[in-house]
Amino acid sequence: MDYNATTPIRAEVLDVVNRVLHRCFGNPSSVHLPGRESKACLEDARRKVAGSIGAEASEICFTSGGSESNNLAIKGAAAARQSGHIITTCIEHSAVRRSCRYLESQGFAVTCLPVDMGGYVEPGAIAAAIRPDTLLITVMWANNETGQIQPVEDIAQIARRSKVLFHTDAVQAFGKIAVDVKRVPVDLLSISGHKFYGPKGVGALYIRRGVELSPQIHGGGQETNLRSGTENVVGAAAMAEACRLAVKDLEGDSVWIAKLRDLLERRILEEVPDTKISGDPSRRVPNTTNISFRGVDAGRLLLKLDERGFAISGASACASGKNEPSTVLMEGMGLTQEEAMGAMRFSLGRYSQEAHITKLLKVLPNIVRDLRLSSARS
Repeated sequence: MDYNATTPIRAEVLDVVNRVLHRCFGNPSSVHLPGRESKACLEDARRKVAGSIGAEASEICFTSGGSESNNLAIKGAAAARQSGHIITTCIEHSAVRRSCRYLESQGFAVTCLPVDMGGYVEPGAIAAAIRPDTLLITVMWANNETGQIQPVEDIAQIARRSKVLFHTDAVQAFGKIAVDVKRVPVDLLSISGHKFYGPKGVGALYIRRGVELSPQIHGGGQETNLRSGTENVVGAAAMAEACRLAVKDLEGDSVWIAKLRDLLERRILEEVPDTKISGDPSRRVPNTTNISFRGVDAGRLLLKLDERGFAISGASACASGKNEPSTVLMEGMGLTQEEAMGAMRFSLGRYSQEAHITKLLKVLPNIVRDLRLSSARS
């Protein structure tokens, strides 16, 4: 129940990994036949990834994952302009937050906007924050902890009217909801293969034609001089297949997973007292729920459930293992420290089953009750 942290590789994707490992071992920068074969495989993957989001192949830059894509988009846009102002929100992934914090230390101005109790940033607040020197707006498409979908289409229109670049971290959106850069005219968009049943270690950054970025990794000039280093051909080909399958199966998977998510929520709220959902349930990706267990430390609950074979997160995977309340829930959405400390993220996927929920609810109420009693005694 932790599909937002990562997903298992689909069998069809694993077949691509095995085939490409054996057939395309050449360096795609080499001019001999093995190199040309790898180059052809890489460019075929680029076309497929581009097609899955409505982009052109020339607008896709392969990276090592979502964090690198976010860093390249934000730092690359800032470096290309050398000074200016950036707008973001307080619920962003750490790869975005820390990139903005780094740029602030380098003299860039950063405005970090709050969200409402439902977890949304108001488009009007974005518009009001734009200054003459604003160079970039970066707002995630869907939040990794609560699943809340941000009004990216409205923000994209605001950015376009103001002639400001707009980047969105779509790592938790792609594969769960439709992501189309023609319908939502973003300038920069990040995805990561392992979030939609592809391998770890590969991602992509969509860069709308004409957008100027400064490279953050220098070397041989691969990826149109934006991301030097020998390309991960196997990863790119595997992610391309995962993209194709994600788009093909999106509607069916989303309906099924949403039904399971709703069942999970309903049973927890009915069978475990003093629980509540964080965020607005009406506007979120279909697989995610964030539930707060009052009077329970989520870290202890996570360990007890792990002992019984359940993989669940107390916050984002990047923050798991730190006994600290979620900044997204506290600073972003206004939850109390007690509510944030007791918050658990349940994220389902295409291999989730109703039987898993039944098994969870056989143990969860008793574990929560025992933890509350233990906490009361101490």
